[in-house]
Amino acid sequence: MHKYSFEKLEVWQDSRKIISELYIITKSFPEEEKFGLVSQIRRVAYSIPSNIVHPVK
Repeated sequence: MHKYSFEKLEVWQDSRKIISELYIITKSFPEEEKFGLVSQIRRVAYSIPSNIVHPVK
C-alpha cells in the first residue's frame, strides 16, 4: 500500500488522533446538542487534516 507524503507528517497523524478523541468525547454530550455543538466540533476537527492535505492557496 502506497503511503502519501502527508501521511508521514506527525502533525497529520496527531490530527487524526484528535478526531478520534473528539468523537469519543462528543458521544457523551446531551442529545439536544447532536446537531448543534457536536456537529460543529466534529466538522472543525475533520477540517484540520483536510487542510493539511489540501491547503488553501
